[in-house]
Amino acid sequence: MQGNQENLSQRTADRLRKLIVEEQRYRQGEKLPNENELSEILGISRTTMREAIRILVAEGVLVVHRGKGTFVSEQMERYTESGIDMQGFADLKVTLHDLYEARLIFEPEAAALACVRASDEEIENILKLGHECQRLLMENPTGGERIASESAFHGAILKASHNEFISSFLPTITETIEKTFALDFNLDVIAEDAYKDHIMIMDFLKKRDAQALKSAVTIHLRHAFWTEQLASQDQ
Repeated sequence: MQGNQENLSQRTADRLRKLIVEEQRYRQGEKLPNENELSEILGISRTTMREAIRILVAEGVLVVHRGKGTFVSEQMERYTESGIDMQGFADLKVTLHDLYEARLIFEPEAAALACVRASDEEIENILKLGHECQRLLMENPTGGERIASESAFHGAILKASHNEFISSFLPTITETIEKTFALDFNLDVIAEDAYKDHIMIMDFLKKRDAQALKSAVTIHLRHAFWTEQLASQDQ
């Protein structure tokens, strides 16, 4: 029975996607009818409709704004026009969701440890890497050098925790950053937030304020989490 429900939800998602992508019944940024109306239009139950919407949110076709309703994604049109496979796009968003979630678990704690354990020389090096990242953010926020500098900055904080197990998570940081740029969603907003967040992170690290730094790193990761529209899956 559960399999039949899942198949019906997927078929409903496919029908609604066709209305949006191929027939352009609902256009970029447009609000969809409410669940009751959509259910009647497609001849299915509200439960099936809700699951279909969840599928399309995961794919990046739809965006749910709490208290306002469900909208066609502002960015979706770029992907459909370029011919990017929507399933591959959805898989990338799910992967990114998991990567950011993992970073939220270990990175703020690692930063707090770095505040306490890092030598003065290590903090000086982290700040140097941070300033270089800021320079590249201003010059070319989506360039390859900026991507590498972001990874080096966060990786240096991780290493300064002086915990070998935590340091082994460095590839997770690199993969998250690379996949964020591969997704190509709201990179200008992410860059603007990152610049401001880096200032906080470097300031608290310099002051060796472990709790404040922990909060700053959490805020930094949450900014990207929400800007990439990944949090809708975190329910």
